[in-house]
Amino acid sequence: MAQSGSWRNVREGWPVRTVGLLLLAVALLAAGCSEERPARRTTTVGFVFVGDPEDLGYNQAIWEGSLALARAFPDLQVERRSHVPETAAAEVAMERLVEDGASILFSTSYGYRDMSRAVAKRHPGVVVLQQGNVEGPDELPNYGTYWGRVYEPVYEAGIVAGAASRSGRLGFVAALPVAPVFNNVNAFLLGARSVRRDATVQVAMTGSWCDPEAQRSAARELLRQGADVLTQHQDCTRAVLEEAERAGVRSVGYHSDGSEAAPRGYLVGAVWSWGDTLVDIVRTVRHGAFAGSRYDDDHRGGLATGNNPFVLSELSRLVPPRTAALVERAEQRMRDGWSPFTGPLRDRHGRLRVPAGHIPGAAEVDRMDWLLPGVLGRFEGSAA
Repeated sequence: MAQSGSWRNVREGWPVRTVGLLLLAVALLAAGCSEERPARRTTTVGFVFVGDPEDLGYNQAIWEGSLALARAFPDLQVERRSHVPETAAAEVAMERLVEDGASILFSTSYGYRDMSRAVAKRHPGVVVLQQGNVEGPDELPNYGTYWGRVYEPVYEAGIVAGAASRSGRLGFVAALPVAPVFNNVNAFLLGARSVRRDATVQVAMTGSWCDPEAQRSAARELLRQGADVLTQHQDCTRAVLEEAERAGVRSVGYHSDGSEAAPRGYLVGAVWSWGDTLVDIVRTVRHGAFAGSRYDDDHRGGLATGNNPFVLSELSRLVPPRTAALVERAEQRMRDGWSPFTGPLRDRHGRLRVPAGHIPGAAEVDRMDWLLPGVLGRFEGSAA
């Protein structure tokens, strides 16, 4: 059984999808041989990760959150499975955690939703939390999603980037044409344009959450196009930061503090701080209060509610006091209820997307499939 400070990789030579489906069938057959166990006292919590817990990014941030959870509840066993692809393999990993005694599962990758919902349906005595994505149409009493209003600190990071840029050309290495990427790109541009009206954001897509070589290639292309500040929406972040550092341009981190990869050019990061959220979720479940709680739905922490797990890191010494003051002012406005997406906003095809004075709710932002004028680049498979 994994100790709280170690991990077991389940994808060292992970089998192909067909074998994963076979393993799933075996796991389900075993589960069907006995009756579903009733809800039990929470003594074991399971986490499933899509990537490397030392990726200087998404997986490292939630891994560190799981360590904070273990410290907060010394009586809990915290089981972790890393390098689990977004295939039937994820469902197998979750089933095995349930068989090992987990009564709370944290499904931590965007693409795990269907698999995590299937596990929740089969095990009503297990609470399943999906990190990101949305719950879906048939609301399960033992299932919910949790996330933050990611665009808030990304908007602040855009202010820092826009103020630091000499050319107004910002580069953004993105993964896939999905809503979380679109709202981050838009928020970054809006932040930059709040201090520099002519700012543009050139986007290069890699087609993957973590492909360092594709990220390096995308970063180099953005640099060739004149970007003098680079940021990204990738799970693993080192490659883009190192390319920016090598080229002598500024960089903005994402998911985790990436300053170690770019000690001379790192400006700031929009990063996860998961500990408080995870502790509150587990405490809620242990008190028998999950059903009907804010986590039994699509929970989105934010600055206005004082519980956003996504925060702006400490500003580097490269950020002057006047820029810091602009960031502080923007953060206070968001704490007071303002949103970077307050209308009117039109997409880059001229269509009105947010009417004047309207503030989109979390559900609207989660469905964002459009981009603002000033966002440059092609988005294969998308009408944005």
